[in-house]
Amino acid sequence: MTTYNSPAMHKVIHSERLRQALQARGWTQKTLATELGVTAQAVTNWIKGDDFPRPDKLLKLATTLKLGFADLVDSRKANRPIIAFRKKGAAKTTDEHVLKATAMGSLLKPLVPFLPVFKSLRVQAPSPSIEYNALQATASEVRDRIGLGAEAALPYEHLIEQFRNNAAVIVPVLWGEKKNHKNALHILLPEEQITFIFLNLDTRIEDFKFWMAHELAHVYTPDLAGTDEGEDFADALAGALLFPRAIASAAYAKAIKHESAHGQISELQAYAEEHEISLFTVFQQVNGYAKASGLDLLSCRELEIHKIRNSQRGKLVSEMLFEPIPAEPVAYIAASQNVFRSEFFPALQRMIKSGGPGAGYVQQVMDISHRDAVELYVELSK
Repeated sequence: MTTYNSPAMHKVIHSERLRQALQARGWTQKTLATELGVTAQAVTNWIKGDDFPRPDKLLKLATTLKLGFADLVDSRKANRPIIAFRKKGAAKTTDEHVLKATAMGSLLKPLVPFLPVFKSLRVQAPSPSIEYNALQATASEVRDRIGLGAEAALPYEHLIEQFRNNAAVIVPVLWGEKKNHKNALHILLPEEQITFIFLNLDTRIEDFKFWMAHELAHVYTPDLAGTDEGEDFADALAGALLFPRAIASAAYAKAIKHESAHGQISELQAYAEEHEISLFTVFQQVNGYAKASGLDLLSCRELEIHKIRNSQRGKLVSEMLFEPIPAEPVAYIAASQNVFRSEFFPALQRMIKSGGPGAGYVQQVMDISHRDAVELYVELSK
């Protein structure tokens, strides 16, 4: 029988560092307990390693003592969830963000037994490289795998099966367009060899497609998860997948005929609209093709591209999927399964019906409001 406090089996508090932090403040364990709203015995159990704080208390413990996750928690490195964010704009990732995401990863561990068994043979990029020709070859292989021609537009739906085939569970979430720190969250559980990918549906279609392709690149390169090298490769492969060399070559031939930057941008815009991708992605891929081919770069500049891109945005994916907005729980769960073929909610439902956790678990594992969690919990309990 599955237990739901299994994260405690994987982590313990760094007791010595906790004691040092208390001593520096002149606090007793009882003082800390009062600050956190827990019993003194709870703090004692954490220090002894007999218990581990719940995610909300762990977060409060870290912020109260001003300790980062690595200082506060003693994890067996092989079992620690590996986290990668797709941040919003210039948003800064703080220790608090990492701590919260790592706690989500710990909470996902007891959900894994309720998932279907994934096949063991998975696709990996053996020698990931951002060198232009190597990158284009990888993108071509992925397009062949999903049955898409070299010049065809890539709908995000075509990528979904590749996630399923590689033990990556897509979790569509409604985090709002501006309120959340991130638009995507990648959590790899190394011991379980399962990846959870949270994708915010409250994002523009052109960005959403790029993030999905970016996350698929992470799935193909698990050894690079959480590294700068992995992020660089994921960004590069996403661009190559969405706008590969064959299309970039044709776009360059049309754009370079224009002497003015305005004329070049107009040609790039037409491709961006046709492929439902960002104008900046088109610009990057066309100039990347030109550089690799020894051709002159376009005369239009990145600053101009960003200015136009930011003034002309596509629809939110949530608006395309749901009517009305916000989506009702039943419609949201149905889209998660029917559109994204996600096993997340069926697994969560099995977990709940087995006598598992309540709405608080749903709230924490999905990083959503209590009200939304309760509505989902009620629907999943039926």
